[in-house]
Amino acid sequence: MEYNTQLSPLTLPEYGRSIQRMIDFAVTIEDRAERQRCAETIIRIMKGKFPEGQDMPDYEQKLWDHLAIMADFKLDIDYPYEIIRPENFRSRPDNVPYGTGGISHRHYGHYIMAMIDEARQLPEGPLRNELVRLIAIQMKKEHLLWNHEGLEDSKIVDDIRLFSDGEIVVDENALGLASYKLPANIQAQPAQTQGKKKKKKKKNNNNQN
Repeated sequence: MEYNTQLSPLTLPEYGRSIQRMIDFAVTIEDRAERQRCAETIIRIMKGKFPEGQDMPDYEQKLWDHLAIMADFKLDIDYPYEIIRPENFRSRPDNVPYGTGGISHRHYGHYIMAMIDEARQLPEGPLRNELVRLIAIQMKKEHLLWNHEGLEDSKIVDDIRLFSDGEIVVDENALGLASYKLPANIQAQPAQTQGKKKKKKKKNNNNQN
């Protein structure tokens, strides 16, 4: 008896091993006309397995693509469509670089650093002051979302001065941070409850004793 765990993995498992075996057999047929008829029969069986997809665009072309893929592109027949190329099927997209280097306070993220750097380039005046105020509000928002113990507004002022290499020095009272609260439609992240769970578990153990 053969077990699935002992067999080679299926390329497209949704079609099952029976269809895979039909395709493997079709590849071995020497007569081209017979091989063509066998492939067309397999396509009809594949259609019957997934009849709900017949209204999808390019449905039949996808079936022929799948046939070629499951045959490892070794099935020499006259395909009614331009099928997928092996190099396109096997190629993988490039990894997206996620750079986190250079951020000493990751809860602020790159965009806060970029905004502060932009503010540094502006001449002193109303425009720069307004941008710094918006940056400070965003920084406080990030803290309120993740820090449930609160934060002194002076810390935000210190961070702005730190991240701007001392070029942006603002008055804490001028930023209006004291009156800022999270909007009603934004929920803070739930606080950690691990300590509470441990206390509850300990209490239950004491009751059992």
